[in-house]
Amino acid sequence: MATTLPALESSAFAPHFTVAELAEIWKLDETTIRRIFQDEPGVLKIGKFNRRDGKRDYVTLRIPESVVSRVYEKRAA
Repeated sequence: MATTLPALESSAFAPHFTVAELAEIWKLDETTIRRIFQDEPGVLKIGKFNRRDGKRDYVTLRIPESVVSRVYEKRAA
């Protein structure tokens, strides 16, 4: 019998937003959205980062709905 962590399971299958989608919804620049969410816990980061060859990092962010809600509540207060 496999055990799963409820928090991971719910986050993995929850709707995720792209940086472009959130930028359009919140009427902000994509760079601003990327800065807001790049270090938030729970954001899925896909790609090459912390490269040692001196080249630019290429990271795609997928932001779960729960993280969007948390950040919004924190910043709206």
